[in-house]
Amino acid sequence: MSDPDSGAERRRIWIDCDPGHDDALAIILAHEHLDLIGISTVFGNQSVDKTTINALSISALAGIDVPVVRGAAGPLIGKVIDGSDVHGKTGIDGAELPPPRAVPVEAPLATYLPDLLERNGWSIDLIATGPLTNIANLLTDWPNAGRFIKSISLMGGSTENGNVTPAAELNIYADPEAAKVVFESAIPLIMAGLNVTTTVGADQPDIDMLRQSGGRVAAALSGMLDFYRRRQIEIYDRHIAPFHDPCAVLAFIRPELFTYRPAHVAVETSGELTRGMTVCDFRMVHSQTVSHIRPSKPANTRVAVACASREIVDFVIATIIETDRRLGERTAGGVN
Repeated sequence: MSDPDSGAERRRIWIDCDPGHDDALAIILAHEHLDLIGISTVFGNQSVDKTTINALSISALAGIDVPVVRGAAGPLIGKVIDGSDVHGKTGIDGAELPPPRAVPVEAPLATYLPDLLERNGWSIDLIATGPLTNIANLLTDWPNAGRFIKSISLMGGSTENGNVTPAAELNIYADPEAAKVVFESAIPLIMAGLNVTTTVGADQPDIDMLRQSGGRVAAALSGMLDFYRRRQIEIYDRHIAPFHDPCAVLAFIRPELFTYRPAHVAVETSGELTRGMTVCDFRMVHSQTVSHIRPSKPANTRVAVACASREIVDFVIATIIETDRRLGERTAGGVN
């Protein structure tokens, strides 16, 4: 892959998210290093009304001017659950953000995005950092999705423990039926699950460094990450603010920072104890003649199994500081 900051053409990206502290980092990373053409929101870390306001406010903070499409307010079936226990009443507690400067697009993503891509002849990579409801609706309602969506990089699931239940991670647990649609699609998938993302995050010195850098974006994000880290300590005894969602973005920016393994990933939708579990089959059982061993299905996902945690944190922090520098130059040049 070419250097995303060189003169080469950048990857065209759409991000579907539920901001969310770590979604805020993901949005800024995507905008600074990729060709971010739009954002859609979904329930998840908070209600879709709040995640939409958050996406618009993050955009205002970081000088991002792309459409924000309000997405699904709830799962395909069942009741809404959210991540407010971790992310607070606003979804991004701890941050002082400017008010939105734009209004959301109210057309469904499943009609807005196909029209945009088909009209312009664009192909994109999708990044999904929330429940997969919008993406499932898009793939179900759009027969030509495979022609225009090259891949989907998602933060969700785990090869090991969950966080909402022992087996399930929030983004998958919030809408397992939608996740099943996505994992059973023919579109190439990249998965960053909790087994990797919980090892990456800002500690207190990292947060202090952001706060001391003097920029408005860094100041907002340091407050956000400070709250997020304190909730992680209280709930999980985890002493970092995890960079879950940036890992899905970095798959397109710094893929060399991750180790991936191919696997067939299936989503459990009915288990009493395992609903929402991502079952990752790394066995590679190829024989079709065995009697009692279920053969592996063909791999449908590149699953992150390890990462360079410190390098990821340093890269994200440097991007935030560089965002402030860019905004400072724009302001100095008379652009608001």
